[in-house]
Formats: sequence, C-alpha cells, structure tokens
Amino acid sequence: MTETHTLPKDAPEPGFFKQSLKLLWADKPAFFAALFLIVVVVCALVGPHLLDAVATKQNLRGRNAPPFDWSQGLMMILGGDQLGRPLLARLIVAASNTLAVAAGAVLASALIGTTLGLIAGYSRGRLGEAIPRLADVIMSFPSLLLAVIVLYMLEPSVTNLILVLAITRIPVYLRTTRAEVLEMRERMFVQAAQVMGASSGRIIARHIMPMILPTILTIATLDFSFVMLAESSLSFLGIGIQPPEITWGLMVSQGRPYLTNAWWLSFWPGLAIILTTLSLNLLSNWLRVALDPTQRWRLEMGGKKHV
Repeated sequence: MTETHTLPKDAPEPGFFKQSLKLLWADKPAFFAALFLIVVVVCALVGPHLLDAVATKQNLRGRNAPPFDWSQGLMMILGGDQLGRPLLARLIVAASNTLAVAAGAVLASALIGTTLGLIAGYSRGRLGEAIPRLADVIMSFPSLLLAVIVLYMLEPSVTNLILVLAITRIPVYLRTTRAEVLEMRERMFVQAAQVMGASSGRIIARHIMPMILPTILTIATLDFSFVMLAESSLSFLGIGIQPPEITWGLMVSQGRPYLTNAWWLSFWPGLAIILTTLSLNLLSNWLRVALDPTQRWRLEMGGKKHV
C-alpha cells in the first residue's frame, strides 16, 4: 500500500502577500523589475527630504564634471551638470516630481474613466449613449497636442500637468470599462442578482467591478509608463514643470545643448526613464498573467520548479 500525505485540515493557506511573491519570483524579469521600481519609489519618497540641498548646491568648479570620478565624492559619481550640481542627487530628487505627475494623472483618469464606463455600460437609456460621446470628443484631439495647447494657455505646474494628462487618458478607461460591462451585464450571475432584487449599485460594486478590476489594473500599469513619457516630452519641450523644480524630462532638456561635450547630462535621466518604463511594462505583463485564472498556472508551475 502506498502511503499518502495530506495536509491537516486546520493548516493555514498561504497568505496573499506570500502567494503573490511566489508568483512574482516565478517570472524573473518581472521580479527584478519590481525591485527596481521599489528603489525608484523609495528614492521619490525619501530623496527630496535628504538630498534637496545637495541637488541645488552649485559648484562652478565641477561644471560638466565627467562621471565615475571618485575624487569628487559619491554624489558626483554620475558627473555634474552645467552648474556643477551632482547628477545623482538631482536624479533622486527628480524622481519625486516625475512619479507624482504620473501617479496623479493615472489615478485621476482611472477613477473618472472607470466610473463613467460603469455607468455607460450598465445604463440602457440615453445616459449610456451620451457618455461614450465624451470619450469620442476627447479622442478627436491628439493627446499630446491637446496637452501642449492647454499648458501653453495655463501656468505650467504639477497640478495643471496632472489635470491635462488625466483628461487625455480618461477615454482609455471609459471605453475599456464600458465594453467589459456590456458583456458582463448579460451573464447569468448578473441576471440572477437582478431577479433576486439587488439594486444596480450593489450589482456593479459586488458582481461586476471585481470581474473587471484586473483589466483596469493592467491598463493602469501600462498607462503609467505612457503618462511618464508624455510628461517627459512636455518637459523636454519646455512647457512642463519649470525650474527650480526638476523632472527627468526637464533634465534631458537641460542637457541637450551639451550633448557633444557632456553627453552624461542627458544620458542618465534618459536611462532612468527607459528603465522605469521597461520595468512597468514587464510588471504589467506579469500582472496580466497573474490575475487571469486561465493563465496563472504558468507562473504556479514555474514557481514549483524552483521549490
């Protein structure tokens, strides 16, 4: 007779955090992308409080100082800018504004767009037909061109930048949510809830929203990198955040005149933008698989190989 081993009935199931960590470890590129993003977020939260004075201190003797010169200290390891300010400190401080604009725009557009999409998808009256027209109006203008026009008329600031970028991204969430809800509302579990007398708000909150949340989270992760690139483009054009505030895009713009003799002024902030957007894309791909019950087994099987 073969002896079978079973877990005790009272054995606790793996926690959500532990299970998510196992799934993340099964996808090595996504795992290291998540580590990099954690470092960036920590720098954005802590950097301005610790290095703000260092990042703004001018040292004309260190103008356009080359990178990897240990004689000038750790902060100058990536070189100095046109005013002798350490690029490493400025990169860390600039991460705060860069991520604040991207996170604010994504959060605002996701909340507004998803709410409007839920109403438009579940409503069968004129409201359900009128709301999608709002998305059509916004999408009739190129998003970057619309941001340029609005920011040219308004004062460039973090708040205005978040507002403009959020408006341009609302149609993405509105149309995606509406399409998902239109399909969900015809399913049997929704119709059963209606027969049981559940209100529209309860059906949306308890039955429909949990089903579409993975899709919204995946889109938001991808949209984060798009918004960050849009902010960098606007700062590069000179209509984004203005000095003395700094972002990675503004640092690239400020280093443009020195590309021939001090390439590192634009290279390091440009590399930070590339690595952050790449990490977000890798994490988005992992999130799409991890939240899909039909594909999650790929990560679970990959994780068991390393046990």
